[in-house]
Amino acid sequence: MNTINEIIKKLELLPHPEGGYYREYYRSEGTIDQQSLGTPYNGKRNYATSIYFLLTSDTFSAFHRIKQDELWHFYRGAPITIHSISDSGIYDKVTLSMAIENGEYPQYVVKGGHWFAAEVTQPDSYALVGCTVAPGFDFADFELPTQTVLLEKFPQHQAIISRLGLKETCD
Repeated sequence: MNTINEIIKKLELLPHPEGGYYREYYRSEGTIDQQSLGTPYNGKRNYATSIYFLLTSDTFSAFHRIKQDELWHFYRGAPITIHSISDSGIYDKVTLSMAIENGEYPQYVVKGGHWFAAEVTQPDSYALVGCTVAPGFDFADFELPTQTVLLEKFPQHQAIISRLGLKETCD
């Protein structure tokens, strides 16, 4: 746990709404105007953004989606598994690590519009990754539905959605 706390402190990470910890590291100065972006974007976006993202075996990134492609980069720690579901309901998963000899990858692209979640499956561990988004990330492009919403759309993926979906909140 010391290593996790040291990374959080050194990189100045904050809790992320989807789970885990993050800090924006880069946001391009240049922007793309609404006319060039077209639909489905509302307003301009930076060319690109990137974050540090830390997950632990005690946290996970709940199913969410953004409009842009998101490139994940593995930095250190235990392998991290990314689960994705396309709008047509096709499920896929990939594991990020430096163990390319085991069929794992140091980078992976989650396609824009796909629902995705991520987890560290090794007990008492963590994964430090980076995520790069182009056009740049904006919370206006971020959707974080509850399990109920996703299960209505993808009942065939009940097991993974029930495990890694956002729990219902009590108001």
